[in-house]
Amino acid sequence: MAADNNKLLSDDADRVMYARNQQYKYSKEPVTGGQPITAEQAKTLRLIVFGACDTPPRGEWLRTGFVFRDAEKELSYGLRARRNGTRGMLSAIQGYILKHLLFTSANNACMKPSKQQQLDALCKSLTEILWKIGENEKVVVCLPQDKSYVPHSLNYFQDNVTEKLHLFELTNIEDLEIFLKRYLHLFQDDPGPGSLLLLYSSVLTRGLSKITSDLMDEKVYLISSAEEGSICIVTLMLTGRATPNLHNGIVNIGDEHHYAIPHYGILARSEVGLLVHYEESSTPVQVTQLPGSRLKTPSYPIWITCAKGHYGVIFNTNRELLRNHLAERRFPLTYYSCSGSENYATVDTRSHHGEETRSKVSADDVNNTSSQLLLIEFLIHTKWEGASVQWTGVTNAVN
Repeated sequence: MAADNNKLLSDDADRVMYARNQQYKYSKEPVTGGQPITAEQAKTLRLIVFGACDTPPRGEWLRTGFVFRDAEKELSYGLRARRNGTRGMLSAIQGYILKHLLFTSANNACMKPSKQQQLDALCKSLTEILWKIGENEKVVVCLPQDKSYVPHSLNYFQDNVTEKLHLFELTNIEDLEIFLKRYLHLFQDDPGPGSLLLLYSSVLTRGLSKITSDLMDEKVYLISSAEEGSICIVTLMLTGRATPNLHNGIVNIGDEHHYAIPHYGILARSEVGLLVHYEESSTPVQVTQLPGSRLKTPSYPIWITCAKGHYGVIFNTNRELLRNHLAERRFPLTYYSCSGSENYATVDTRSHHGEETRSKVSADDVNNTSSQLLLIEFLIHTKWEGASVQWTGVTNAVN
């Protein structure tokens, strides 16, 4: 009966209305409608995202979906992610999932969500991210079908995803959420191209020319050689702009030999924050690479962490943490890695052992098993300088 009803739907708007009227639930329907991708669009997408369209793209983007751990168990709020180039983006999505599970769901602090709660949090997160990238006006969602629209050639290497895309344009956030709910399974397939579908949708929603402008260099592309992904993909997910600059506002940079060039950083307070610690290098870190207060003090006590190129998430379940300075005297933080571990810390800003901790951390062997947590301490100190950080426990995923 449902198949017969679908035949009567003439366009995308009818399908969305049908879904709304039928109180549409999550399912696994085949993709129908949309506009087939053109050869020019496919080649441009591959160029901006991967840097080339005549060679195979990085394979992890073709086989990484948004997959939760088993529902109603330890760490069931968490996404699974292998240590590859998709980890940064998945960590950003994880930040939004935590926002919805901790602060906007009917059951506050839902740390062991059911399957339905997992799906709801993921769908709402993808909806919110894309709507922000689309500047609250329009979103383009990319979904694959069976037919290929771009032949394999010397100028285009087929990847079995890009050349099969259909593009759907949505101009209402409620319709967008309904649409994503209908096809969420395509983003969750494991293995599957869910991560690439979101990245392509984000790029087309932002606009190809704006993405190029965000990156500030026509020779730079979104997927870099970084082991766990480019910071520009993370800022695209968090702020709606694929900027490499993390400072507040606009900074004009130049010298006596060059005109000052405006560097656009974070233009508004982010809902989910970002803390970054860089690799040691002989090249000094530029002021534009350091997160400003709009990333350090987000609307929710959730921060994506990037410690020497490795991504994770730290969070606190008290919404008042960043609203009341008394709450910041002594508080817990949880560090979650998509590889499947949850570490707990107590931060005390009343005592000032930060310098001692820094000295101890600097002297430690960076190759030992605690090195990642020591780097997270550095990140915590960039937000709460001089605070004491005590690690109190760990939970490792068994599923």
